[in-house]
Amino acid sequence: MITLYSFPHSRSLRATWTLEELGVEYQCQHVALDKGEGRSPAHLARHPDGKVPVMEDGELTLFESSAICRYLAEQHGDKVALLPDSAAERAQVDQWLSFIVTEIEQPLWNQAKHTFALPEDKRVPAIVPTTAWEFQRALGALERRFQGKETLVGNTFTLADLFLTHTFSWAISMKHRLPDALLAYHKRHSARPALTRAAEREQQAADAR
Repeated sequence: MITLYSFPHSRSLRATWTLEELGVEYQCQHVALDKGEGRSPAHLARHPDGKVPVMEDGELTLFESSAICRYLAEQHGDKVALLPDSAAERAQVDQWLSFIVTEIEQPLWNQAKHTFALPEDKRVPAIVPTTAWEFQRALGALERRFQGKETLVGNTFTLADLFLTHTFSWAISMKHRLPDALLAYHKRHSARPALTRAAEREQQAADAR
């Protein structure tokens, strides 16, 4: 059985959500990052930087949410397809995954690091306005290609939509402004039952500890 190492409200939710969309049986294992468990020898053997998500599937161990979700969609997409059939559209999904992680998410993560995630003596509060500017600039680029569509690639929900919806949730929680069309996009996809189940699984794993 697949084991997913998670922590609520982190990038691990992308992997948990993917598993729920695909209907794959898995075990959700909480890693108490807030208590330093990520730096334990056992977890560092899974992830060299002590983070989540980490997925174990037999002898395979993977970290980084995009690699995990891409693997799961390839291996278990026979009933629910989170990747398109054509090579061209799969490449477009990969294109958007790269853009989301490097351009949309990155300024949000920089803001988080310099607001609460880094040790206080490593934070540079003056960088926060720049991260907000970078995020809005990336949104402008996204809007130029989005054009109010319901999905980023083709006419069905893919990993690209899953990653963008999750990243928008971060942005909204951090009080960033989204254009109306992208707010509607986020509202539509964040109502998917698989996302609700995924968040509940991660919280249940945390509560069980």
